[in-house]
Amino acid sequence: MKIHVTQSTASAPTELAAFDACLQQCGVANQNIIYLSSIIPPGSEIILEAPTYNDAHFGNRLYAVMAQQREVRPNVQAWAGIGWVTDPQTGKGLFVEHEGHSEDEIKEDITKTLNDMMGRRADTAWSQIEMVVSGVTCIDKPVCAMVVAAYQSENWTQ
Repeated sequence: MKIHVTQSTASAPTELAAFDACLQQCGVANQNIIYLSSIIPPGSEIILEAPTYNDAHFGNRLYAVMAQQREVRPNVQAWAGIGWVTDPQTGKGLFVEHEGHSEDEIKEDITKTLNDMMGRRADTAWSQIEMVVSGVTCIDKPVCAMVVAAYQSENWTQ
C-alpha cells in the first residue's frame, strides 16, 4: 500500500473554510475522511506527495491519519505534524500526529511519543524518526495548518 503524506496551510473567512482549503491543497477534500489510529500496515510505502483523486472518487471513504490545528487569534501560530518510524524489513510502522502552537513543540511531542511507542515494541529494529510539520500565523482571518497521511480511498459499495 502507498501512503501519501502531505501538508498545507490556509487562511479563510472561517475556521471551517480554512480547514477545507487545507483539505483541497492536500488533495483529499472531496472524500469522507475516516480517522485511523497510528499503525502502518506491513508492506506499506510512505510517499511524500499529495494523492491524486478524480471525480470518480468524489464522496469515497478515505482512510487517513491527520493532524490539524486551527487558530483565530491574531499573531498566534497554528502547527500540525505527523511523524513515523518503519521496520525496513517488513514495511510495518507507526504514525503519530500532534497539534500545537510552535514548530519546536510539535517536533518534540512527535519525537517523545514515537520513542515511547517504540520502547513498548522493542522487538522491532525501527528506522530513524521522520516527520512532516506545517505551520502558519494567524494575521486577520482564521487559519489552519494540516498534515495528512492518506491510506486508501474506497467507494461505498465495497
